[in-house]
Amino acid sequence: MKPVTSGYAEVNGVKLYHEIHGEGEPLVLLHGGLTVIDQMRGWLQPLAATRQVIAVEMQGHGRSPDVDRPMTYPTMADDVAALLDYLAIPVADLVGHSFGGAIALRTAFQYPERVRRLVVISSPAVKSGWFPEARQGMSQVGAALAEALLQTPTGQFSRQWPEPQRFPQFLDKFGKVISADYDWSNDVAQLPMPVLLVFADNDSISQKHVAEFFALLGGGIKEPGWQNPQLSLSRLAVVPGYSHYNLQTSPEVPQIVAKFLADPLTNPPPML
Repeated sequence: MKPVTSGYAEVNGVKLYHEIHGEGEPLVLLHGGLTVIDQMRGWLQPLAATRQVIAVEMQGHGRSPDVDRPMTYPTMADDVAALLDYLAIPVADLVGHSFGGAIALRTAFQYPERVRRLVVISSPAVKSGWFPEARQGMSQVGAALAEALLQTPTGQFSRQWPEPQRFPQFLDKFGKVISADYDWSNDVAQLPMPVLLVFADNDSISQKHVAEFFALLGGGIKEPGWQNPQLSLSRLAVVPGYSHYNLQTSPEVPQIVAKFLADPLTNPPPML
């Protein structure tokens, strides 16, 4: 599947590699940690059948080399907004998986006027939403694992960076980001746009937190009514037969996302 266009956007001191596929309303697709656009092809292609999909590789991931700049979720959210400016896109839907889901959330918190609808896939609202084993694994990511993590998609692409020797340093920064504590509950409760949450039934995030996350968005907290049910503007999907680590191979996910985007109840008028 060839992109309509691809290239680099120089924003906030980083060069973000991105590809644009399809035509229609813009949708920004954000990958998971240490993965690249290639791992998102199974979602990208069906979404691009009716949308203009902007797939991005974030700082230090894939073809977007790491630079001497801090790496935090807020700064990467700034990068997403700057990329929209670079592409002259005033408002877009955001879809993020795992690490990309956290970036999508931060973008919605910091730039709500730029996000029409938000899709968070396999990413919690609080750090404690991850199972303890997942949190333990995140805390171990760093330069000491550089040799092993060179086999990841991002590790493979790091050999092509202008400074490939930065990969261990990047892993220290990446490990610091994903292992840091956070609780975005109050921010989630204030989100003004429709939100879709998608999780695997055997995810690395507890089902208890999934329910709590949905409740923060006003979902599943009261009887909706028998006739003329009063639904929240947010949606929850649990995809059976997957884990956190293979959910991106699920053909059901882009179908669920497309249905959410086409739902008249979650289809707000364009922001001016």
